[in-house]
Amino acid sequence: MAVSISHLSFEHHRQAFGIAETEPRISWRFEGTSVDWEQTAYDLEITRGRDGVPKVFNVNSTDSILVPWPDEPLKTAEAASVRARAYGKDGQPTADWSDVYSLETGLLSTEDWAGAVPIAADRDTEVAGPKQPIQFRKTFGIDSTITSARLYITALGLYVAELNGKRVGDIVLAPGYQSYNFRHVYDTYDVTELLKAGDNAIGVTVGEGWYAGRWGFVSGRNLYGDTIGLLCSLVITRGDGSKQTVNSDLDWRASTGPLITSELYDGEVYNATLETKGWSSTAFNDSDWLNVKELPALKGALVPADGPPIRRLEEIKPKEILTSKSGKTVLDFGQNLVGWLRLTVTGSPGTNITMVHTEVMENGEVATRPLRTAKARDTLILSGNGTQTWEPSFTYHGFRYVQITGWPNQTTLNGESVTAIVVHADMERTGYFESSHELLNKFHENVIWSMKGNFLGVPTDCPQRDERLGWTGDAHAFMPTANYLYDASGFWRSWLKDAWSEQKVNDTFIPPIYIPTDDDTRMPTSIWGDVVVGNPWALYTSTGDKVMLEDQYAGAQAWIDKGIPRNEANLWNRSTFQFADWLDPKAPSDDPGAATTNKHLVSDAYLIQMTLLLSNMSAALGKRDLAAHYETQHADLIKAFQAAWIDPYPAPIANVTQTALTLALAFNIYTNPTAHATAASTLRTVIANNTYLVGTGFAGTQQLGFALSSINATSDFYKMLLQTKVPSWLYQVAMGGTTTWERWDSLLPDGAVNPGEMTSFNHYAFGSVADWVHQKVGGLAPGEPGWKTVKVAPEPGGGITWAKAAYLSPYGLVDSSWTVGEDGLRLEISVPPNCRAEVRVPGRSGVEAVGSGRWEWFVEGYKTPE
Repeated sequence: MAVSISHLSFEHHRQAFGIAETEPRISWRFEGTSVDWEQTAYDLEITRGRDGVPKVFNVNSTDSILVPWPDEPLKTAEAASVRARAYGKDGQPTADWSDVYSLETGLLSTEDWAGAVPIAADRDTEVAGPKQPIQFRKTFGIDSTITSARLYITALGLYVAELNGKRVGDIVLAPGYQSYNFRHVYDTYDVTELLKAGDNAIGVTVGEGWYAGRWGFVSGRNLYGDTIGLLCSLVITRGDGSKQTVNSDLDWRASTGPLITSELYDGEVYNATLETKGWSSTAFNDSDWLNVKELPALKGALVPADGPPIRRLEEIKPKEILTSKSGKTVLDFGQNLVGWLRLTVTGSPGTNITMVHTEVMENGEVATRPLRTAKARDTLILSGNGTQTWEPSFTYHGFRYVQITGWPNQTTLNGESVTAIVVHADMERTGYFESSHELLNKFHENVIWSMKGNFLGVPTDCPQRDERLGWTGDAHAFMPTANYLYDASGFWRSWLKDAWSEQKVNDTFIPPIYIPTDDDTRMPTSIWGDVVVGNPWALYTSTGDKVMLEDQYAGAQAWIDKGIPRNEANLWNRSTFQFADWLDPKAPSDDPGAATTNKHLVSDAYLIQMTLLLSNMSAALGKRDLAAHYETQHADLIKAFQAAWIDPYPAPIANVTQTALTLALAFNIYTNPTAHATAASTLRTVIANNTYLVGTGFAGTQQLGFALSSINATSDFYKMLLQTKVPSWLYQVAMGGTTTWERWDSLLPDGAVNPGEMTSFNHYAFGSVADWVHQKVGGLAPGEPGWKTVKVAPEPGGGITWAKAAYLSPYGLVDSSWTVGEDGLRLEISVPPNCRAEVRVPGRSGVEAVGSGRWEWFVEGYKTPE
C-alpha cells in the first residue's frame, strides 16, 4: 500500500522563517498503512541561490527525524527550498517526493544590523507610572522594482508595525517575553507585497509590555528598562539584486496617539478622539511630531525569535448577556479564556465604554477580588466618526465574564458587536483523547484550555491576576502533558534558553523560581529548581532531540553538582525554604504552603529522581563515566533517604500521606521488597480511608496515578480520578469550571470564591493528571525518546466502556482505541511508517511487537477490572 511524506519541518520551527540555524536539521512525517514499512534511505533535494539549480543528496539511513543538513551552511538572510523522498526495504514502496518546503535564515550577526540603532521619542518618559505608548514613523522612497523585502523588528516593549497604512503580519504581543538582559529576540516578516516603487512609509506603535511595565512581585515597573523604544531594519532587494535598507535611526519621528495607557495587568485606555488617520502612510504630515533619540545598545544578545509566536487563534461570541445584582450588564462567554474583546460600535464622541474582565461571578457580581491589584480593565472612548471596530494592542486578560458599562445603545450589544479573541502561542495540536465518560472528556478539554491560556511567550502560572509569571514548578509538573497535547518543542527550547541564562548569573547555578525573573528570586528550591533537569529530559522523551539535551546538560549538571545546598548525608540542607507539596488540599486558604508532608522529605525524594534523570541524560549523550557517577550517587541518596525518612519510623515513611508514599513508590525508593509491599498497601489504605479523594499538592499530583499503577492499583486511581466531590479533578467540572483551577476548591461547594489570595480559575499544574489519562486510559506513550517506538498499553477501568487517543508523533499519526462490550474487549491501533509499537493487550500477558500499519486484537470474555 502507498506510503507518502505528509509534512517536512526544520529543527523545532513550525514556520522556518527568519531562523537562527544555518544548518537546520530536517524531519518528515509519513502517511499510509503499509505493514512493517521501514525506511532504508532518503533523498533530500535542496534548491538555493539565484540560479535555482537543485542539488540532491542521497543518504543510506533509517533516520527521518532531525537528520543533518547535508549542504553548505546557509548564509545570513538566505532562503532555500527542500523536499524529501524516502525508500522502503526491498519489496516495499517508496515514499515519493514530498511537497516543497521553504526556509530562510534571519540576520545572524551584529554587522547585519549596521546602521540600525534602538530609538525612543525625545521626551521625558513616565518612570514611576504607566508609560504612554509611542508611535514612530518614517517615510522613504524606492526607485526600483522590488524583488523582495524583509522587516526585521523588535521593541523595548511590545510593537505593532504598519507599512503604508497596512498592518504587518498577524503576530500579537510581539516580540513576546524573554530574559531581555541575556536574549532579546526579533521577528522577521515578508513585507514584499506591502511596498511599492516610489514613496513609502513605515509606522510602528510601541507599548511598555513586559520590558518596562508593571510586572512581577519585587521590582514593580521597569524590570528591564525605563524607556520604551524601537529597533528595526527593513531590507529591500531591488530588481537588479542590490539592497536598500531602511533602519531605525535618528531620521524617524515620534508622537503619542490615541493609546493613553496599555498595561498587561491593568488593561488599556484608548481615546479614539485622538486618532490621527493615515499616520503610517506617506500623505501624513509629521512636522509637529517629536524627534527621536538613540538609546543605549540592547543588554541582551539580539537573536531571531525561536519559539512559536502569539497569535489570535479563535473567536468566541457571548453565550449570554446577564444583568448583575447591582444592575450592570455582564457578558458570559461560556468559556474561561485568555485574550481580549473586539468591539464594533457606534456612538457619540467621548462616549466611554469600560470593560472589566473576571473569571467568575460571586453574589451576582463579577468577582474582582481574585485579581488582587490587577484592574483587568479596558476603556474605549469613541470618536463619534461612524461605526468603530477596536481591540486592544498591548494587554491581555483571563476571563469568562466581562462587565460592560457605557455602551451607547443596549439594543446593539450582542454577538455581532462583541467578540472574544482567544490568543496563545501558535503551536501545532498533536494530542487527542476521548472516552465514554463525559465528565472526564470535559475535564480533558479544560486542561487544553488552561494550557492555551498560559502558553503566552512563557509558561505562566495564571493569566488573570497581578502575577502571570513563568513559575518553574508549574511547568515542571505539566510538561509531559503539554508535550502530548501540542508540539511545544519550540516553546520549551526558547524558554529553557532563558532558564540557563538566568541560572548561570552567578557561581551558585541556582535556577530562579520563575523565568524570566529578577535578581531576588534565585533561591534553591526543589521541584521549582529541578525544572532544569526534569524539563529537558521530558522534552527529549517527546522529541528524541540530543542537540537540545546537550544544550541543557550543563545547567542540569550544575544544579545537581553545585546549586543544591546539601547536609552531611548529601540530602537537602534542612534550613532551605521549600514550596514542596504546594497547595496540598488541607493547606489553609491563607497558607498554601502548609502541606501535610514534610517539605524536606518531598525535596529529598525529588533529589533522588533528578539525580537518576541526570544519569539517564548522561547515558543518552554518551557520557558513560558521568552516567555511572550519577547512578552511584542515586543509589547512595536512596540509602540516605531511607536512613532519614524510613528506617527510624514504625510506619512505612515519616509522613503517612498520599504524597510521601506516592513519591517513595514512584521514584523506587523502597529497595526492600517487604517495605515496598507495606508502603503500597498503606497508600491504598490511606486513599480508601480518604474516600478516594485527592490528598496531594503540586509535588505529588503528577506522580500519584503512576505510583498506583506501578503497584497494580490502577483501579484505585480510577476511583480518585472520577470523583466529583472536593478535592478531586471532576469536582471542578461539576462546579461549572471550563479550565483547571489553582486550588482544589478555588470555588467552594456553596459557590463562594475561596477566600485565599491565591485563587485562580486557570492554572494548569493539577491538570498534569492528563499525562496518566493519555497513557493509561488512552493507552499511548513514547516507548523510546522521540516516539520511534510507541508504547500501547491501555488499562481499562472506572466503568469506562471505550476510549480513544491519537498523537501526531514525529513519524506520523499514532492512534489507539479500545471498547469493552458484552462479548469482550477490542483494541485497534494505527502505527505510522518507519515506526513500531510495543503493545500490551488488556487481559493478555506479555508484550507484542508490531511494525507500521493497522492492527486489531479481540479478547473474548474480557471484563473491566473492578
